[in-house]
Amino acid sequence: MSATGLTKSFGELEVLRGVDLVVQPGSVFALLGSNGAGKTTLVKILATLLRADSGTAAVNGHDVTTAPHRVREAISLTGQFAAVDEVLTGRENLMLVARLRHLPHPAAIADEMLAGFSLTEAGNRRAGSYSGGMRRRLDIAMSLIGNPPIIFLDEPTTGLDPQARVDVWQTVRGLADSGATVLLTTQYLDEAEQLADRIAILHRGTIVQHGTLAELKALLPPAKVEYVEKQPSLEDVFLALVGEQAGGGSAAAGSASGGSATAAPPTGPAAPGPATPSGAERKDES
Repeated sequence: MSATGLTKSFGELEVLRGVDLVVQPGSVFALLGSNGAGKTTLVKILATLLRADSGTAAVNGHDVTTAPHRVREAISLTGQFAAVDEVLTGRENLMLVARLRHLPHPAAIADEMLAGFSLTEAGNRRAGSYSGGMRRRLDIAMSLIGNPPIIFLDEPTTGLDPQARVDVWQTVRGLADSGATVLLTTQYLDEAEQLADRIAILHRGTIVQHGTLAELKALLPPAKVEYVEKQPSLEDVFLALVGEQAGGGSAAAGSASGGSATAAPPTGPAAPGPATPSGAERKDES
């Protein structure tokens, strides 16, 4: 897919200000940006749900303005929130989409998708009882019925817990391995790092930079190692001074360097009472 000079405004608010992008077939392309950057607006234009004010865009070789029906035949769109019917079971949700696409054997298709997304055991449960990650996997599975070659995933892990995010990441990797083209929008930097072949950064309606992860990292100066001198603590000073008075200079040096020091035993008969404590015990007594 490709876009050139796309602009879109809502009243006086400019959301897109001349967006250019190219997504290669069979790749995962991450569109990275903060809230309000224009990611969802761009996806809606590419998915023919919104008309741009100016510029051109083509998906699977078809212009989104002059041939929107051709574009819709080639794409699947998964929005920010799972669009599943929570009253139906997971299996019934999948069968419904298969029937809407006029595909033969909807039950067999549903069973295949449940197996492919590790949902077989939950297939006969109502989707409303699913966890967030399971609902998201079901939502993506519904989107893939009919094997669309191009998939839009609009912030697919927003609001999910860490384990559910990992589940969705595995699903996206599986899509890429199967040869699908995936346009992924996200505001999570680690998500783009984990999944994308190429990354574009959308800021205030404009793509400010794009490239592979390595190319983007190369834009910054190389990392440098800095050494920080560790200053002695009051504890270090105290132990050094106490050790010097009790056992001479060697004890002070031992305490200051972090080792333990034991005072030399006095000459002559041993005085009654407890033995002289070791360096570690002396520290506790202080």
